[in-house]
Amino acid sequence: MIRSGVGKLGPSSRRPAREFEFVPRVVNPVRIRRAIIVAADEQLRTSGAVLRQQMPWVGVTVLLDPVSASNHAAGEPTVFLFDDTAMTLVDAARIRKENHDAVIVLLSSNPFVQCSPPTAAQQRFRYTSAADLVFATSRSEFPPSRIIASAVRAAEDRLNIANYSKVRRYIFLIVDDEPRWFSQFLPVLYGIIGQRADVMITRTYEETLAFLFGVEDESGIDPERFRLQGHGDDVVCLITDIFFPKGRELARDAGRDLIRLVRRFYPRYPIVVASKAKEAEDPGGEALLMPKGDPGSLEKLRDYIQNFTGMGDFIIRDESGEEIHRVRTIQELYRTLQEAETDTPVGRTLRGRLDVYAESDGFSTWLYMHSFRELGDRLRPLRLSGSRMIHALKRNLMREILRMQRTPLIVDGVKVYDLPDLLAALRTVDPAVIQPLSDDDVVSSWLDRKGYPELAEELRPIHGSGADLLYELAGRVEKWIGFYAGRPRPT
Repeated sequence: MIRSGVGKLGPSSRRPAREFEFVPRVVNPVRIRRAIIVAADEQLRTSGAVLRQQMPWVGVTVLLDPVSASNHAAGEPTVFLFDDTAMTLVDAARIRKENHDAVIVLLSSNPFVQCSPPTAAQQRFRYTSAADLVFATSRSEFPPSRIIASAVRAAEDRLNIANYSKVRRYIFLIVDDEPRWFSQFLPVLYGIIGQRADVMITRTYEETLAFLFGVEDESGIDPERFRLQGHGDDVVCLITDIFFPKGRELARDAGRDLIRLVRRFYPRYPIVVASKAKEAEDPGGEALLMPKGDPGSLEKLRDYIQNFTGMGDFIIRDESGEEIHRVRTIQELYRTLQEAETDTPVGRTLRGRLDVYAESDGFSTWLYMHSFRELGDRLRPLRLSGSRMIHALKRNLMREILRMQRTPLIVDGVKVYDLPDLLAALRTVDPAVIQPLSDDDVVSSWLDRKGYPELAEELRPIHGSGADLLYELAGRVEKWIGFYAGRPRPT
């Protein structure tokens, strides 16, 4: 049995006469290419080796003095990583003037900076105001080697969101005022989302309003045009604290006010409340309460993100929230729509629930997150229901299924149509050809669209270079070929 529904495995004896170009979904079209580290802290200086391993596309330069960093003109997207000592000495304004695509990150070991909202930290330690992002570091709890890759990725996300990314609806918005939480949480979150979405950090109520709605105050939100301002329509998940600055003070109601606004204007957002505050105990709705510092909540977070943001299976729930149907691929979604057309109890239940998902952008969100950007863009504006919605979905899904059968992945000039073709390419191609395809999630995006979501998910976190990268990728592909041919699931 071929579980993906895309045809028998094995090298194709006939190639389709007409082919389509595969256009991968690349969330960050501009990548950070250079990391400049200036630090008195030896742990931070030596963490560059970890960065090279985890993000091999980033070149790492360790400079010995802040003056060199201030005068540095990279000519490529660059993140500048400073500890507290270096941050007090560098000329941040000059860095930004000499480097168009520069993001300045402070990795602070200062306990006050780590736990304080931005205004309080800036009043006491003025150098913190020069940083675009602030993370906490320490020798034991937050060693730089654990934090640095997430800090660079957050800088890359911020750069693309602000200046380059035109891809819609791929942002996880984190609202919190304490850098300690970013250092604790971002490595976990990036481990879940991989290269499929960006992360944006805001630290005050006003900064969050500006990002979501493009306004300074709630009264400025235009109910008729709110989707055209700010980045609210780009967000796929809100992760927020309850206490953070609103106005000049920490506010007990800041998180609840934000949730109220989001539920009014963007009810499709899944919401995670990350807080130890008593007021956070009942967030209401389908929000997930994740107590900070609770290791057991992280697995719940992974499941929540997979189930509610479109990254995992397409899960259809009844009115009480219980799962009644689960879909992994567009082939399975097509069959589900066929079942919904039947005059049976199951068909009638599915029809009613599918209308709810269409109204809340559930289909397009899931398609976006599984690399079907063009299909999501076609379906999102339709706003159909009932039999018209099912008919339009089926027509568009079948078109995409047929199209993908004629859409090869090009690997060093070789056309790859199926898993055996991919395995053969991985065993023969120059590693330098595969590395960018792995770094930018191109291979996994193609596999997702071909109907191999489990394999795509397993390959996403694999990065590296040289023969080791090819060996790792080929081994995973070979394992999953058997599964898709009907053998037991690989372990």
